[in-house]
Amino acid sequence: MSSDAPHLRWYHRPSTTRPVLIVAFEGWNDAGSAASTAVAHAEDLWAAEPFCEIDPEEFYDFSEVRPTVHFDEHGQRQIDWPQNQLSHARISDDLEVITLLGIEPQLRWRTFCEQITTLATDLDVRMVVVLGALLAEVPHTRPTPVYGTAYDPALADSLSLTPSSYEGPTGIVGVLHDAFRATGIPSASLWAAVPTYIPNTPSPKAALALVARLGRLLDVDLPADALSVAAGEYENRIDEVLSDDEDSADWVTQLEAAYDEHELDETSGAELIAEVERFLRNQR
Repeated sequence: MSSDAPHLRWYHRPSTTRPVLIVAFEGWNDAGSAASTAVAHAEDLWAAEPFCEIDPEEFYDFSEVRPTVHFDEHGQRQIDWPQNQLSHARISDDLEVITLLGIEPQLRWRTFCEQITTLATDLDVRMVVVLGALLAEVPHTRPTPVYGTAYDPALADSLSLTPSSYEGPTGIVGVLHDAFRATGIPSASLWAAVPTYIPNTPSPKAALALVARLGRLLDVDLPADALSVAAGEYENRIDEVLSDDEDSADWVTQLEAAYDEHELDETSGAELIAEVERFLRNQR
């Protein structure tokens, strides 16, 4: 437990063998809560055991991300602070994972990322996969596109991802990737596209697409029956809303035509890359 990461609160230290670190942050890079939902689903499926968290004191403006109050089973008042929790699971003889599910911090991003890279080095993490979701001009009636990129050319080639060439404003995801690059641990991102016309609605469909793409990347089966059912209900609810809004329904028809014309599938490149870069540049 390195003294270089004083903001880590360890519950215990797991015994690990070259795990993969999977990360998602709630916030601007989590449209439709798709990325955080995908990681939470994986944690539940794998029965991942929490072993560490990042102390929020130095990294959040609590007037912006406020703690919440609840009463426990004994009737005692408890305060829940913004949490970034790490969990560990052994999937098979060949695969272990560490998950980090948290909230994008407002303060001291470099120090925040140092906590994560130090932990990853101590636990001999071999690869990092960060999940994200963005608003894009895609229809809800088509398969959710997922764009994969890697910041290491060799990793991009081995996983059939696109080498990152993005330049512009970034969030904690970009800073974390740069921190891992400096550390020498290869990292990749998977981004799912959520329709712009339903920005505030949780998207189990995008979460399902991320889970499926993550499973292929890790070469592991990730059942997602509950997400599949929720995704179908999600589409039906949106169809019902749009049935009373002719202008919006016409817009979706146009998006469908553009989607079909470009044959935009789950691993499409140029169109979704352009959406990702446009999204990032608009986050000023």
